[in-house]
Amino acid sequence: VRSAPDAPDEEGPTARSVPTAGPSRSTVLYHLMHLASTLTEAVAVQDVVEQTADQLMPALGAQAMVVMAPEDGRLRIVGQRGFRAELLEQYDAGPLDSAIPGVDVMATGVPGFWTTFDELREAYPATVHEDGMAAWAVLPLIASGRPIGSLLLAYARPHVFPPAERAALTSLAGLVGQALERARLYDAKHHLAHRLQSALLPHTLPRVPRLNVAARYLPAASGLGVGGDFYDLIRLDEHTAAATIGDVQGHNVDAAALMGQVRTAVHANATAGVPPDDVLARTNRLLTDLDPDLFTSCAYVHLDLATHRACVALAGHPPPLIRHADGRMEALRVPPGLLLGIEPDTRYTSLEFPLPPGSVLALYTDGLVEAPGVDLDDAIAALAGLLEAGDPADLDEMADTLIRHAPAPDDDIALLLIGPRA
Repeated sequence: VRSAPDAPDEEGPTARSVPTAGPSRSTVLYHLMHLASTLTEAVAVQDVVEQTADQLMPALGAQAMVVMAPEDGRLRIVGQRGFRAELLEQYDAGPLDSAIPGVDVMATGVPGFWTTFDELREAYPATVHEDGMAAWAVLPLIASGRPIGSLLLAYARPHVFPPAERAALTSLAGLVGQALERARLYDAKHHLAHRLQSALLPHTLPRVPRLNVAARYLPAASGLGVGGDFYDLIRLDEHTAAATIGDVQGHNVDAAALMGQVRTAVHANATAGVPPDDVLARTNRLLTDLDPDLFTSCAYVHLDLATHRACVALAGHPPPLIRHADGRMEALRVPPGLLLGIEPDTRYTSLEFPLPPGSVLALYTDGLVEAPGVDLDDAIAALAGLLEAGDPADLDEMADTLIRHAPAPDDDIALLLIGPRA
């Protein structure tokens, strides 16, 4: 249905059809309870739209549905089913003073029911019949006592809306409104968390002479899809660089924010020229002062590209893996140390090792190896086997292979591969 000034009167082919009765009271009550149960599982806005369409349209005999909401002073089509996309595009981002049922119901909170096109045209004289439907119910979506949007249900034949059905439809729309409000808050928080994490992780890694690097990050599939895993490559001078990777406890905005603080602290201490064990010790003191109630694991490696040697220190982090130039694999058995943020005076141990051209150093977070029912040592050995089979001349392909073989991402995954060149 479209409102247009001075539009000629048109009637659809179904306007003179016999009106149909709605579903029985028991049917509506059943679907009311079922929808309430289903919507509790809806997380994002599109989940609400899809589940509402799946439940309501067949139950109520409707052929089309539109969910609308105000956004930045404009009407937004949040989702729809049964209409041609191009028909609704003309309304999306339209002004909120438009003389159309969806906007009026959204503004007043009073539902509208039109059993035929004649009734709709009487209420909105400029309406043009172009959606192929014959009856409409436009319902307010109420949350926290105020309308936050409107729900349009369209029927292919004229449809009678007796008082009991109108009350039931309004109640159903109330459930949808509450679910939509929860989902919008989730989507907003999800968007904020992703923006925060995107801002805190490096967009690109610095180019370091005589060093090949590949990095990957995969968020957890559950929760907000954000977390505290991080990585960084720091160019210190012409012949030295540093690499770090870590995992802040949690999968939420707090974890992402703390991740930024840890990464910044490690970066600052690295550029100050302190050795790996002191980098972790100083970062640990900062975290204990902040007292975030979250713990962090971290691996820090200093790379000397002139001597082809490296030095690593760990704070409760999985052991780095080395694929030697001859293909032999080795897990660096560095004392893991205590997680960052627990004890302010913790001391960490470092280990120096050769890292000649042709070798590959793999730093990773536990999401790449941990899986329910799998021994951690076995999982690390399986990861080492994948590294051994990879091509050290193509770190990007090697990184993709490791990610493809990762367990289901219930935890974040970060991976950093480093390969010195001659």
